[in-house]
Amino acid sequence: MSWNFSLILFLALILTGAVWFADRFFLRKKRSPEDKNPWWVEYGASFFPVILFVFVLRSFVVEPFRIPSGSMLPTLQAGDLILVNKFSYGLRLPIIHTKVTEGSDPKRGDVIVFRYPVDPSVDYIKRIVGLPGDEVAYLNKRLFINGKEVPMKRDGEYFEPDRLAYESQFLEQLGDVEHKILLDLQGRQDLRPVWNYPYRNNCQYRMDGMVCKVPDNMYFAMGDNRDNSLDSRFWGFVPAENIVGKAFFIWMNFSQPSRIGSFE
Repeated sequence: MSWNFSLILFLALILTGAVWFADRFFLRKKRSPEDKNPWWVEYGASFFPVILFVFVLRSFVVEPFRIPSGSMLPTLQAGDLILVNKFSYGLRLPIIHTKVTEGSDPKRGDVIVFRYPVDPSVDYIKRIVGLPGDEVAYLNKRLFINGKEVPMKRDGEYFEPDRLAYESQFLEQLGDVEHKILLDLQGRQDLRPVWNYPYRNNCQYRMDGMVCKVPDNMYFAMGDNRDNSLDSRFWGFVPAENIVGKAFFIWMNFSQPSRIGSFE
């Protein structure tokens, strides 16, 4: 979901709300009972309650999001339609994103939707790996948090239909969250930053990987499909104000209906 859609929805709310208000308190009094409503009044006043409901629901409760790629395999597949909890981390005003209520802090292992730091008009989805103040190291395709290797164990193989290939699947214990990841331990590792992102000097890129110190009010996020994810290893940290919400539920997948209701 892009920022432009939120703006369009907000403008539609203002426009139809103005029509409803004008009709309710002014225009209706000037019309005789026999007069027919002008078409713009009929449609504007009728659509206003619907648009208001959608705007409030999408802005403050849950927002739908479509998974566009396989970067979160095997947890989420391209084509999954998910719901994002908008209030668990505190409510933010739509459009300007100012925080108005306090919520819980994002936790290590949460799957979040956020505005892509490189282009905030684009929404991304990844898993939080590093919290503010953490040292995150990804060395030889092993993940370390504050000097301790994150436990993982082999969990068979996963077939990627888009690539027509099998990938090694592992169970990773990230904080209190156990989840599956895909990882090619034998493949080549190439971690090169895609741009000179903010707090770039907090990270060191080496032949065997990278080490980053997560700044205050920032998060380090990675995809579960570790070798096929453009994430914090490449473009840097996720600012707290960029977080849209916590992903928690698959409500539809038209090609695989059995996935409905799964996830967290």
